[in-house]
Amino acid sequence: MSTQKTVNQTRTNGNLQPKDFASDQEVRWCPGCGDYTILKQVQNLMPKLGLDPENIVFVAGIGCSSRFPYYMNTFGMHGIHGRAPAIATGLKISRPDLSVWVVTGDGDALSIGGNHIIHLLRRNLDINVLLFNNEIYGLTKGQYSPTSPQGRVTKTSPAGSVDSPFNPLALALGANSTFAARTMDRDPKHLQSMLERTAGHKGTSFLEIYQNCIVFNDGAFSPYTDKSLRDSTSLYLEDGQPLVFGSGDAFGVRLDGCRPEIVDMRSGKWSADDLWVHDEKDRNKAWMLTSLFDDNTREGKLPRPFGVFLAEERPTYEELVRDQISAAMEQYGEGDLEQLLTGEETWTVK
Repeated sequence: MSTQKTVNQTRTNGNLQPKDFASDQEVRWCPGCGDYTILKQVQNLMPKLGLDPENIVFVAGIGCSSRFPYYMNTFGMHGIHGRAPAIATGLKISRPDLSVWVVTGDGDALSIGGNHIIHLLRRNLDINVLLFNNEIYGLTKGQYSPTSPQGRVTKTSPAGSVDSPFNPLALALGANSTFAARTMDRDPKHLQSMLERTAGHKGTSFLEIYQNCIVFNDGAFSPYTDKSLRDSTSLYLEDGQPLVFGSGDAFGVRLDGCRPEIVDMRSGKWSADDLWVHDEKDRNKAWMLTSLFDDNTREGKLPRPFGVFLAEERPTYEELVRDQISAAMEQYGEGDLEQLLTGEETWTVK
């Protein structure tokens, strides 16, 4: 009751705060889990949407990440394993006015939920997908997941996983997603900016978040999240800007035909005009960024990109459905459900 009272009072004043989106439930993740940071940044984002809590819905499946709806003072649903996209799809079609969020993990979304996530992406409903990728099954105690790298030793792969892992962003692009981005739990400022971009995109927004599982896969992303390393290993994408990284932008990425290569900007041989300029609307280059840059088997390893890989405009699924229904009603009228169910294409069995 106290939480609801606070929200009502604040709404009257027209000034919602992050605390108004925090539920009265005790947050229960392992101490040091990256989920805490993500939760905090999502709650910080909510007032920026300009929506009352009852107009926002968080839908989750099964996993550590899927506890999320309990901790948000919004509507929400803790669904079944992998089916959050299906639930969110039905909700968005029936209530297109709502801000709908799917919170999922690499196991929930890409294993049992793989079929559902690809169809959500291709349909392009105006839904925001936050995929927490920790490259492990955390809730069920440390089995390898669809994103675990080959050779990863886990409880179900004691000799090392032999599976070829999914690349979540490459999967999203292959499913014709209109928005694909990546961030990390240990860079709150970048995480917040990517959440803002995710919320602002009209269509299915797919945000992969590198999330550290401190118990079963600690340090999986340390080359990119460790402050002493990430300058030389992480590439932050900015639309219309050249691809540069390293302390003082010491290195750049240029295209030699279709092959990206690292150049030393300190040599004086190269300038910003020689470098690959990021274009969020270029699907071909987005594909190169997700595939070539994430391939750790390549010689001359490329930095790992973070930011918005692709942002396209395309009609949303719910808009097309509403247009289709409006056209049918204009042509045929309201329709008669009883006549449909008992029409000429039914028969009696004696």
